[in-house]
Amino acid sequence: MTKYLVLALVLFSACAKKKEPQPREAPPVAAVGSGSGSAKAPEPPPKPKEPPPYAMASDVIEPVRNAINATDRSIDDRMLDAGRMPGEVLTFFKLAPGQKIGELFAGGGYTTELMARIVGDTGKVWAQNTTEVLDKFARKPWTERAAKPVMKNVVGVERPTDDPFPPEAKDLDLVITILNYHDFVWQKADTAKLDKAVFAALKPGGVYAIVDHSAAKNSGIRDVESLHRIDEDVVKKEVLEAGFELDAESEVLRHPDDPRDWSTSPRTAGEKRGTSDRFTLRFVKPASAPATPPAGKEAPKAGGKAKAPAKAPAKKK
Repeated sequence: MTKYLVLALVLFSACAKKKEPQPREAPPVAAVGSGSGSAKAPEPPPKPKEPPPYAMASDVIEPVRNAINATDRSIDDRMLDAGRMPGEVLTFFKLAPGQKIGELFAGGGYTTELMARIVGDTGKVWAQNTTEVLDKFARKPWTERAAKPVMKNVVGVERPTDDPFPPEAKDLDLVITILNYHDFVWQKADTAKLDKAVFAALKPGGVYAIVDHSAAKNSGIRDVESLHRIDEDVVKKEVLEAGFELDAESEVLRHPDDPRDWSTSPRTAGEKRGTSDRFTLRFVKPASAPATPPAGKEAPKAGGKAKAPAKAPAKKK
């Protein structure tokens, strides 16, 4: 019996000497606060990309210059300035404080906001979009922009292109459309009816301002949907037939090296955006013109070219 008791004690002692498994140590918890071992602060969000430089020509008028240089303009808007050259273009179209303006196809409102800043509290802008354009891509950006205090003198108008303005939008100083006349054509708007509606809305001497992407010479309306371009001769012919006179043309957006064989749509143009060859036409309603052009009126002859604001000098690298 004693023999077996001794053997049991020996076995128990041997088992006790085996190493017990140790629990895993938890990783050290970083201290909160400054100093060594503190947790890393979250990375700051990347800074928005700065827009390319846009040095306006010296003869851009002060109200236009101030509108473009406003510090509360969005970076997205300012990214478009170098390609669109709004200082030179809006100066050429004679925008000024206190004017009443109609805009065709306002889209998301890039040009609308600039004009609202220029005409100021004593002016007014009727900015037209069709229901289709708003529902397809413009309603959200337009609604967000329209809520800005600077847009308080803007009336958003949801109407068909060929009947663009309400009755109260009359005796306007200017009607403008930027890069959209070709859209009116492929969207099957009645452009003859549109141009007459613009004529009726303008006061005598008022300006009809058109900028668009130029298509190849003698191409007519072939490229209005596929390349978003139009032969400028088509635009001139239609607008002159509505009773307007061609007052002046600007070369400020001309790019003679443009082959005119690529789509200018913002969705497909990519890095080429802002480099298309564009015509800039200033038509006027004759000072002695009736409220509406008589039916069957022949197109008046085009006027001479006026000197446009010079292009800004290229910035040295």
